[in-house]
Formats: sequence, structure tokens, C-alpha cells
Amino acid sequence: MKKLVYTVCALLMTSQVFAQEETGNNEPDTTRIKVGGKEIIVISPAEFEVEDGAEEGDTLDAEWDEDINGPTYEPHWAAFSFGPTILLNSSNKASFPLDKQWENDPANSFAFEFNFLEHKFPIYKNHIGFSTGLGFNWMQIGLQQYQLNVGDSLWATVDTTVTYKKNKLRAIYLTAPLMLEICSKDSGGEGFYLAAGVIGGVRIASTVKTVIGADGKDIKQKERARFGLEAFKLDATVRLGYNDWGVYANYGVIPMFDTDKTAEVHPVTIGLTYNF
Repeated sequence: MKKLVYTVCALLMTSQVFAQEETGNNEPDTTRIKVGGKEIIVISPAEFEVEDGAEEGDTLDAEWDEDINGPTYEPHWAAFSFGPTILLNSSNKASFPLDKQWENDPANSFAFEFNFLEHKFPIYKNHIGFSTGLGFNWMQIGLQQYQLNVGDSLWATVDTTVTYKKNKLRAIYLTAPLMLEICSKDSGGEGFYLAAGVIGGVRIASTVKTVIGADGKDIKQKERARFGLEAFKLDATVRLGYNDWGVYANYGVIPMFDTDKTAEVHPVTIGLTYNF
């Protein structure tokens, strides 16, 4: 990660004895720390220095020492990301003359990413490398007043007898990227970065959630089904940022729905990302 920080507040507040023992040429160094009536043994600890004048109760921050531990290679995948989504046809236009339900409202359509695992394969220090990892992608498409119907095809009808307060198609994917990343810093995660590549995904759940207003009451319904969604997704992605913050764009290379059931639909999401 960007810094390896060892916080030892409790130890500095109560430590009585700090001693190091040599056990032999082939044995690792050990450090014994007595805290109250307990003893903590640390084998081969990382090297750090305590500044003169440190007092009891201070917090000790140890910077990662590249001479001892080697450089850090920080990818920019683990993050929270959020942005509005619009659906495009095969000509990359937001119009669907025969499938009006896909002319979605971006204000009610969005994608949220939680990417929790990342790894970088360096090519040249931290400047150039390939990044990968794992994450989750939640996609929501506002269906306005259309009701989805699934059979041999996927079509929509408009029920003029009801008013939808909420009408949303939601899909959740497990995702993994492969991106070529360029960073301005030769180590760590600070500075400017640019990443581009693809994100593969597998659908793990999909639902349609509706809230209908009737006689002063809200009728809530949730239906779990495939809704013609493809089992897999593949997005082209570009990510640009500085330090922890950035912007990103995802474009669905593979159609979102089975083209034997409905029109060819490609989701596009543009938003903000916070790397952690």
C-alpha cells in the first residue's frame, strides 16, 4: 500500500522493558516487550527509528523503507466508484424506436463499484505495470412506466392504470479487471495515474423492484429473474486521477441483454472514483 504504518500507541504508553536477544547465527532476532503482566515476542521486526525526545503516549509512524523492504507497487483498482449510466444502441445512440424501455433516464440509472482486492505486476518500477483484482458492480436502470415481460423475447408494456413511483432493473456482477497502468511516481500510490483496459464480470443476481402508488398507499414488489440479461459482461474502461481521487468511464463491449430477445444495448457509465 501507499505507506506501511505501524501504530504502537498502547505499547509506548505502558511499556516497561524493551530488550533484544541474539539466539544464534541461524536463528532470527527476537524482541520481547513487556506490557503490564503480559509479554509480546516479535520475531525479525521491521527496522525503524525513534526520534529523540519521543515521550510516553506518542504515536510511532514508521515509513516503508525501500532499502530494507523493497519498493511498493500501488495499483488503482481498489476503490469506491459511482456514476450515472446511459444505454446506447448498436450505433452508439441513445434511441430505441422499437424498445422504448431502454431509453432510460440517467438520473435514475447508475452504477456503483466496490473494488476490494488489487494487485500490480510491474513492468518498469511503479511507472508502468498491469493491474488486476476483484470487485462488485451494482447497476441500476430506471424503467420509467414500462413493465418488463419475458418469454421467447423481452418486451415492455405500459400499464396506464397504475403510477410507478419506482421501477428499477438491478443487476449485480462480480468483476475482475486487466488494465495497463501508467503512474507518475516510481513507488507508492501518490501522484498522477492513467489506466486503461477491460473489466470482465459474471452476473450473480438481478431483480426488478417496483413501488406503485394506489389509494394513498405504496405497494412494493420485487421480482428476481434473469430478465434477458447476459450471464457475462465485458467493459472497456479508462481511469484517470491524482492521488486518491479520479474519474472513470466504462463502456459495455458485450451487449447487456440477449440480442435474440431484445435490441442490442450497451451501457455507458461515467463517474468519480475514490481509491483506498
